[in-house]
Amino acid sequence: MASHAQYDVFLSFRGEDTRHAFTDHLYHALLRVGLCTFRDNDEIDRGQQLKPEIETAIIQSRASIVVLSENYANSIWCLNELWLILEQRRKCGSKGTMDDEWRWKEALREVADLSGMVLSGSLKPEGSI
Repeated sequence: MASHAQYDVFLSFRGEDTRHAFTDHLYHALLRVGLCTFRDNDEIDRGQQLKPEIETAIIQSRASIVVLSENYANSIWCLNELWLILEQRRKCGSKGTMDDEWRWKEALREVADLSGMVLSGSLKPEGSI
């Protein structure tokens, strides 16, 4: 994605759904294998615009992992992240002519067609059987 990557991976997720469960496990696993991973730890107020450092992190990441969860699509913040991630994936500039709702629907439609896996149920703490 980015020619001057600062991060190996950018994590996009809905904090209230996965921050203290799956995403924490994924983040630490990526760090353990030596991948420089960006994860926003701040809670975002509803309707807030993407912070410049989030946009920069997306642009300067080699790859992104989108953790889709029950409420991911209910977050304007997550949808804006997703749209920017997919824009980076397409490596083309946006003309800004699409309205937000159409962009978000297209972004969700596109990411739904990508291969991935579904996680259901709760995660056991590391070291438990």
